[in-house]
Amino acid sequence: MQYYTDTEWGLDIGQVNMAVESAFADHGRGLVQMPPKVYITLPDGDFRTMPAYLPSLSIAGVKIVNVHPNNTKKGLPTVMALTIILDIESGQPIAVINATQLTDMRTGAAGAVAGKYLSAKKEIILGVIGTGRQAQAQVTAISRELKIRQVKIWSRNPEHIRKFADRFMEFPCRASSLENACDCDVLVTTTPSRSPLVRSEWIHEGTHINAIGADAPGKEELDPALILRAQVFVDDPAQAIHSGEINVPISQGIYRATDIAGTLGEVVIGKKKRAGPDTITIFDSTGLAIQDLAIARIAMKHGKTIDLPFP
Repeated sequence: MQYYTDTEWGLDIGQVNMAVESAFADHGRGLVQMPPKVYITLPDGDFRTMPAYLPSLSIAGVKIVNVHPNNTKKGLPTVMALTIILDIESGQPIAVINATQLTDMRTGAAGAVAGKYLSAKKEIILGVIGTGRQAQAQVTAISRELKIRQVKIWSRNPEHIRKFADRFMEFPCRASSLENACDCDVLVTTTPSRSPLVRSEWIHEGTHINAIGADAPGKEELDPALILRAQVFVDDPAQAIHSGEINVPISQGIYRATDIAGTLGEVVIGKKKRAGPDTITIFDSTGLAIQDLAIARIAMKHGKTIDLPFP
C-alpha cells in the first residue's frame, strides 16, 4: 500500500475539471455506487465518511473529511481529508491519499462544470461571497471554462479581500458590498452561514449561482425566496435534501424535493437544461464521493509516495 504525501499536487486544473465532469456524467446515467455521506457531529464541528465505486475508472474507496469552522484560530485548515483506495478485485487497501487540497480542487471543478453548462454567458462578471480556500478553488476552476472579465469580492475582512485580489491579479478584482457582488453573471457563495446572506431582490434574471457553503444540516446562504424563483440543480438529491442549500427551506416546508429541476449529471448528459437565458439557475453543491475518486485517480499518477506494508 502507498501513502501519497503531497499537499501541493500541481495537477492540471483543466484535466481535473474534465475528470469531474465525466464522473457527473456517470452519475447522471446511474452508473455509480454511492450512498449519501454519513455525518458524525463533534463538539466544534463534524466529520463525514464518503464511500463510492466508479466502475468507469475501476476505482473504489472512501474519503474521511472534517469541517471545523474554528480551525483557523488554531492554525489548521477548516477542512482536512484522507482518501483510502481499495483494490476492486480483493478489497485490499492500495493507497492512502492526503486529500485536503484535492477536496478543494474537486469542489472547484464541480462549480466549473456547473458554470460551463448552466451559465447563460460564456464571458462573465464573477461575484464571490467569501475569500477562503474554496472561493479560491472556484475562481481557478471556473476560469478554465468561462472567460472572467471581472471579479467582485465580498468578505467581512478587508485584508482577506486584498490577499484574494493579489492571488488573482490576472483578473480585474474589486472589493464590493454584498449587494453589489450579487450584481453579476455567475455568483459563488462559499461561507459557513446559518442564515441567508444573499437576498432574492439582489439577483437579476439570467444569473447562475454556485451555492457551495451549505454542506451540513442547518446551513444556508441564499434567501429561500430566491430558491423559489430559480431552477435548482443538485449534485445528489438525497444529500442536498439532508445538508445542501435546500435543506432548511425543505425542513421548513417552503420548498419541496419535487421542485428540484434535476442533477448536474443529468445536465451534463443533456437530459436536463436551463429553461432559458433569463432563468436564474442554482447549483446546490454538497460534494460527491465520486468526485473524490475521479481526482484520486489523477493524483495517484503524480504524487510522491511512501510504502506502507499491508496487511
